[in-house]
Amino acid sequence: MTYEQFITPIENFEASYAKDITPTSYFGFPIAPILEAESKLANHQDKSVAYFSMEYGLAPSVYNSFIPSKPMSEKNKYFIHEVFSNYWLSDYVFKININKMLDIPIYSGGLGVLAGDTVKSIADLGLSVVALGVLWNKGYFKQNFWYKYGQVPEELSWDPHSYPGLIPLKNRVVMPTKEGDLILRLWKYYVYSYDKKYVCPLVLLDSNLPKNSEHFRQLTDQLYRSDHVSWRIFQRSILGVGGMKALEELKLKIDCYHLNEGHAAFALVEKYVSLKDKSQMDVEKKKFVYTCHTPVAAGHDRFGIHDIENLFPDDYVQAAKKFGKENQNSDNVNLTYICLDNCRHTNAVAQKHGDIMRLQFPDFASRIDAITNGVHVHTWVSENFANLFDKYNNIFGDWRRSPQNLEQVMQLASDENFRRDLFAAHQANKRSFLNVIKSWKLEEDVLTISWARRIAGYKRPSLLFHHIDQILDLAYKVGPLQIILAGKSHPNDNIGAAHIQDILNHIDQLNKHYKVIKVLILENYDTYFGKLLTNSVDVWLNNPLPPFEASGTSGMKAILNGVVQLSTLDGWVVEAAKDNVGWIFGYEHHGLDIGDESRLRLDEDSLALYVALKKVATLYYQTNKRGVIDLQSQWIDKMINCIRRAAFFNTQRMVEEYSQKMWNNGKA
Repeated sequence: MTYEQFITPIENFEASYAKDITPTSYFGFPIAPILEAESKLANHQDKSVAYFSMEYGLAPSVYNSFIPSKPMSEKNKYFIHEVFSNYWLSDYVFKININKMLDIPIYSGGLGVLAGDTVKSIADLGLSVVALGVLWNKGYFKQNFWYKYGQVPEELSWDPHSYPGLIPLKNRVVMPTKEGDLILRLWKYYVYSYDKKYVCPLVLLDSNLPKNSEHFRQLTDQLYRSDHVSWRIFQRSILGVGGMKALEELKLKIDCYHLNEGHAAFALVEKYVSLKDKSQMDVEKKKFVYTCHTPVAAGHDRFGIHDIENLFPDDYVQAAKKFGKENQNSDNVNLTYICLDNCRHTNAVAQKHGDIMRLQFPDFASRIDAITNGVHVHTWVSENFANLFDKYNNIFGDWRRSPQNLEQVMQLASDENFRRDLFAAHQANKRSFLNVIKSWKLEEDVLTISWARRIAGYKRPSLLFHHIDQILDLAYKVGPLQIILAGKSHPNDNIGAAHIQDILNHIDQLNKHYKVIKVLILENYDTYFGKLLTNSVDVWLNNPLPPFEASGTSGMKAILNGVVQLSTLDGWVVEAAKDNVGWIFGYEHHGLDIGDESRLRLDEDSLALYVALKKVATLYYQTNKRGVIDLQSQWIDKMINCIRRAAFFNTQRMVEEYSQKMWNNGKA
């Protein structure tokens, strides 16, 4: 592709983008990798893959930030974050004001961040892949906390037309519906490799067009809007049906379609409807692969056939019934079933999750593989730890190109200088975080624990406070504690909202104990705070109810930065449990009965947590005595083991497995 061919379809190019996109530069980055990637996708030089995901967390505020020619729009800057703590005075007087670019708000949590990390590793490896998603004009939501009400969602406002690196195209695709044609505009965003040599194009679909009815224009406003079933069906159809139409509109040559979660299942419906010779569908199905991300019931979409009939023409309804009915008498279309029954290959996202999926879907067990998730090393490694790895490059070599080299850290396990440098790098990270929240007077040499992720019932966000007298007793007798929490629950998730209210109530109760236990919960947890917390706290707390955490990735970010784990035995942790990366506590799942996600085991597991936490605090204060560090401590052994396991839990290894086991088998 030439530069002229590239800029021709860009909407309002001369007026809005000519200064940022030149024959040599794309928003400050080299344009040559874009032209090469587009040529491969269009000309079939390489076998190519289309990767569908409902959300993408790309973290441009902390990784590969584009450089615009004009000042950043205020709408695309970070807003002010409030903090709720048991130090009320600071809450009233101070806020956190981050002078950074807002992460492109087209994600809600871990699934999106995983998809973002995936496309970044795709770019790092130079693979011919195009990603497809949705341009959410109002993002997910802006989170506010109120002591009396818990989480109070607020509509988010941002400006895609001035967001650096994001460009609208003149291209349109049309989806037929019972309400008339739904017109979708295409946007593009380019995800660069860490060395700027390769890109993965991201195509985003947008219904916010004047030609659409007001109802249609709002369909791509808020991610996961669920106040009516029609919204959910439309949003998933925009990704699946609209995504397939976008590939055709852009004339991209695709050999394998990767459906990241069941949200994109209607891509198979569109493929069937678009075939002139329906007998070819068995051949076409072999090009589809599917990744399932959750064993939780709410994560598996079922839609009534009558609801689909109300929205779409007969050929789409018949195709949905043909591929999505679990049995002949079913009145529902099951998106998970569409994927399991029609995709050539399915994978779970951790080895334990693979076991659970085979129990949940025994008819498909022989076709379910497990490819464990990871995180993008270049996004989530802190500057201090990158410098540490560079300092010992005689051991780590080119760890940026080959993250598996981090396993060589064991050669330094007995090196006193490395152990000193490792703990010093961690303390430097901790100081950086404490500086961001300096108004709350946290201390560098006090044990600091974080729980931060999507807030849902099975993740048990308030477990740490379930018997509040126990944690107070520990803080007074063993040593002071600093606890940082963050996370969003879905606006319509009443259980998640109740957990937030519970946490706020516990924080309120701890006000008079501020000298020994400081608790903060941060609003609007996102990729910026995700990086800040995962590289700076002493302990990463992870306490889902086994076996309902399919993978979890926040702890993977933490181990990359030497942060030890305090976790239940679930998700990815099962694969690292014997590697001395921290402490395991609580209920363990065994056997063929998956159990009930509503039976949270709060009493027994909170008591087990306090027993483990006492061991954690005891070892920490033996290791760090008011800034005097015991370099031979087992704590530092655990930090070293964390780095060793980060050599495996990364998306470069994961994407290589996808390419070998899923895409290549599909002749991609």
